[in-house]
Amino acid sequence: MKKILRPAFLTLLLVSGAVQAQELFSELSAGYYEKLFRIDGSNTIGAELAPALVKSWMVSRGAEQVQSVSNGGGNEVRISGYVPVVSAHIYVDIAAHGSGTGFKALAQGATDIAAASRPVKDKEQAAMPAVNLSSAESEHVVGIDGLAIIVHPENPLQQLQVTQIRDLFTGRISNWKELGGLDEPVSVFARDENSGTWDSFRHMVLGSAALREGTPRFESNNDLSDRVSVTPGAVGFVGLASVRNARAIAVSAGQAAGLFPEKLTVATEDYALSRRLYLYTAGRPANAYVRDFLEFAAHEGQEQVAEVGFVSQSVTAVKPAYQAQLPDQIRKTTEGAYRLTVNFRFEEGSARLDNKAQRDVDRLLEFVSDYPEAAVILGGFGDSRLPETMTQLLSKHRAMAVSRALRQAAVYPKLVTGYGSELPVADVEGNDGRQKNSRVEVWVRQPHDVANLF
Repeated sequence: MKKILRPAFLTLLLVSGAVQAQELFSELSAGYYEKLFRIDGSNTIGAELAPALVKSWMVSRGAEQVQSVSNGGGNEVRISGYVPVVSAHIYVDIAAHGSGTGFKALAQGATDIAAASRPVKDKEQAAMPAVNLSSAESEHVVGIDGLAIIVHPENPLQQLQVTQIRDLFTGRISNWKELGGLDEPVSVFARDENSGTWDSFRHMVLGSAALREGTPRFESNNDLSDRVSVTPGAVGFVGLASVRNARAIAVSAGQAAGLFPEKLTVATEDYALSRRLYLYTAGRPANAYVRDFLEFAAHEGQEQVAEVGFVSQSVTAVKPAYQAQLPDQIRKTTEGAYRLTVNFRFEEGSARLDNKAQRDVDRLLEFVSDYPEAAVILGGFGDSRLPETMTQLLSKHRAMAVSRALRQAAVYPKLVTGYGSELPVADVEGNDGRQKNSRVEVWVRQPHDVANLF
């Protein structure tokens, strides 16, 4: 693999603080059981992903006899292992009771990492005034999840608007025939109040509307999905990894096209109900094990993210089925090209890369190093709330911001352009929609044999 020069701004906590694997356990005492760190928070992350990451991390760092055991029941586990080079036992505790519980434990100093399936809330930040939880030192995106809207397998409907989903879950629509479906009453199922999945659904779908009274609530995504799959007329929402035997439907927002939750649409966050999965720390962790684990999760651990059923942040190339339907300018620009499974997004109203985008530059460089002859195309987009001339300019500036980051590592895009407010992926109403539409897409074209390259 060709050597990549890491951009200076990526020399952050996770890079500078990571320790060499062979030195990691050097201070452990033989014969002792050592607690390395604790993770509290999201059930979406804690049920399977966090244990899988911790196990793989331990093994990659030389631990043996790695296993998971119940630690008091109720979504709490202990991952333990044995480190033969120092003859010591190690363990990590994981408690998965909802994103809110993770932030509470972090504020109280009762945990090292808060797992969250949504961004930190203002009130949670207010509980930790000495720390900026939105900084690159505190906020670590571990993967991408699609909030799948699921129905009974025999439900014939294929697509719903976000507004229609809201009407189903508030009780405004009580029979599927009102949406052109079967003459069948709607049965609604939802996650519980502590769940980050519920917080995401409430934020992205319900808004200020109330959930239908009497709706059964579930602590587990898997349990909710299993209930939907055996209940005619049922509808629910789960993380992408928990669709199981139910059926996910396409979702559209505003004038944007309806998309199914799948690798490309979720990885790029174009899917209307996609969301980031976070690991939060209280600034720069003093704990060397935490620093090394976070570095592992951001890179090698992305394999476990995919294996568990979420969408990893590793960059791959995909030939979109919809390419022929793109607007003329975009279609001509990307003709014969493959789209990469990464979108760069920005701090609100600016051309400054957000925390995830800063690390995505590194991932894109890794991809390009494997395919050095690939021609990189950067296309910037904006939202329609500004005059089109300003949106066009800002979309070009965003593409140029990504280009500058790549050029620092001697990677020179072949085309850097802005498309203005073309091809929105979300309803422009509200900050979330504006930030989703304000993005830079990455395409690659191989001058010779594209099919064989990818």
